[in-house]
Amino acid sequence: MVPFFTFNPGPSAVYPAVRQYLTDAFDDGWLSAPHRSEKVTSLVRQTVADLKTKLNIPQDYTVLFTGSATECWEILAQSLTPRRSFHLYNGDFGEKWLKYAKALRPASTGIAFDVDEVPDIAALPFSGEDTDLVCITQNETSTATQLREGFILSLYNRLGGALLAVDATSSLGGLNLKYIKADVWFASVQKCFGLPAGLGVLVLSPRAVAQARLVNDRAHYNALPAMLSQMLNFQTNYTPNVLGIYLLSRVLADREPIKAMHQHLADRAQKLYDFFEQATPLQPLITNPETRSTTVIGLKGDAATIEEIKRKALEVGLHLGSGYGPLKNTTVRIANFPAVPDAAFEALVQFFAKEFPG
Repeated sequence: MVPFFTFNPGPSAVYPAVRQYLTDAFDDGWLSAPHRSEKVTSLVRQTVADLKTKLNIPQDYTVLFTGSATECWEILAQSLTPRRSFHLYNGDFGEKWLKYAKALRPASTGIAFDVDEVPDIAALPFSGEDTDLVCITQNETSTATQLREGFILSLYNRLGGALLAVDATSSLGGLNLKYIKADVWFASVQKCFGLPAGLGVLVLSPRAVAQARLVNDRAHYNALPAMLSQMLNFQTNYTPNVLGIYLLSRVLADREPIKAMHQHLADRAQKLYDFFEQATPLQPLITNPETRSTTVIGLKGDAATIEEIKRKALEVGLHLGSGYGPLKNTTVRIANFPAVPDAAFEALVQFFAKEFPG
């Protein structure tokens, strides 16, 4: 039987061990466990502790569970943004976040920047005096770009009274992020955590928690004050995805430290970029190495070649991710997530060397 590997950037490959985790969850009664029970609250307590330990999240930051990263866009607009947010984006997901925010807070603004550009922080048109939240997408899945640690630090230092919120959907759980340099981080588990979709992780700094209590949003079922109050007892304000939290706890228990994982993904990404710069009919979508994503590799080519490559790859058990939005037919995206094994990338390189030599 030909091995099958998926490089789709989301929902993406799950760890093979998830099959056993699911069986264990059924056998051990997790699928019908009351969510207010000690059994589940103990699970939530341990999962939060493991997230902080395994991902180097500061101990004084608060971890909450949501349904998805997209849900977090709405929560932040409702509960942390009484006036307006400012959004910096270079792809569809960052732009969608701005649209969600404007629907709830019409005064919100944003600017787009080029995929090969590192924005000039000093020139960004926002003031911490009248802006509640500055919003960035650390890893833009649609364009395979990344804002690096130094940029986030510099942006954090010019916030004034605003908070910094980071959509890290395609990097949280894979990269060693410096959480202390932002106030809000969030992601879904179907990317770097190697799990099925259906669970989001929202991380708040003490500044963000204080702002949530000051705004005191009580008008929504997923308002932060209610979520924070329930999490004091390691509970949620609505019936949570207990199975998703259980699977996350199992993945975290089996994982290597995030520093080692980050280095492995960075090394693998560099090898891929080097290979595609030299040896195939496809070229890296992003020409500036400083803005290339570590966890989502974007490649460009003409539409006919892309279609042929994807078809032939699928015949040998390699599922390449399509481009997104306007880039759908002229790019492919390759997920460099922890759950995608090294053997998959070895097979991918061999496929291109055989079928599409440079």
